[in-house]
Amino acid sequence: MEIYDTEEEQLEALKRWWKENGKSALVGLGLGVAVILGWNYWQEYKKGQAEQASALYDQLLKAAQTDKKDTALKLAERIQSQFSSTEYAAYSGLLQAKMKVEQGDVAAARKIFEKIGSESNKELANIAKIRLVRLMMANKEYEQALQIINEVDPSTSVSFSGNYDELVGDLYVALDRLDQARTSYQNALRNGYQSQFLQLKIDDLTAHEKVEIQK
Repeated sequence: MEIYDTEEEQLEALKRWWKENGKSALVGLGLGVAVILGWNYWQEYKKGQAEQASALYDQLLKAAQTDKKDTALKLAERIQSQFSSTEYAAYSGLLQAKMKVEQGDVAAARKIFEKIGSESNKELANIAKIRLVRLMMANKEYEQALQIINEVDPSTSVSFSGNYDELVGDLYVALDRLDQARTSYQNALRNGYQSQFLQLKIDDLTAHEKVEIQK
């Protein structure tokens, strides 16, 4: 570390440093300010997008509740198109898929569920996958539905494990694989999953076995 005896020496040293480093210091300062300003702008932009999407989603819910399906579908498409970076895009997609099913357009609903199921929000992705599996069950695509559940990453679906266990049980029942169905239902119970029909499903399996034994 240099030590200067007089103020003049200190001043001269400062001038030398500024001559050698002043330009890069200004550039660094400018970049720092730009980063801060850019970050603030991005946060405000995201906030504004979320607020606009939220307002449109409220309109969508009201339209759906009053059975204005055409208006609701248009609002859902608008939210997904203009505000795809917000969670409201997925929320509107789930509602849109429900309306598509009600209209009998299963193929469109399936595409929506598949899209949301592949997105980064794991909670909404799991909800979409569960609804997709139920849709496939209704179409008797049992093996394909099992495959979708088998491909779910357990680390991202812990809070939905009971839902999946029950669905797997339902699929095994449809495939007449009753022992596997019971195991899946019991796994759901063991993990603390609460369902008003789960115990009834297990009881039905037991009753079915008793009938088979008596034959």
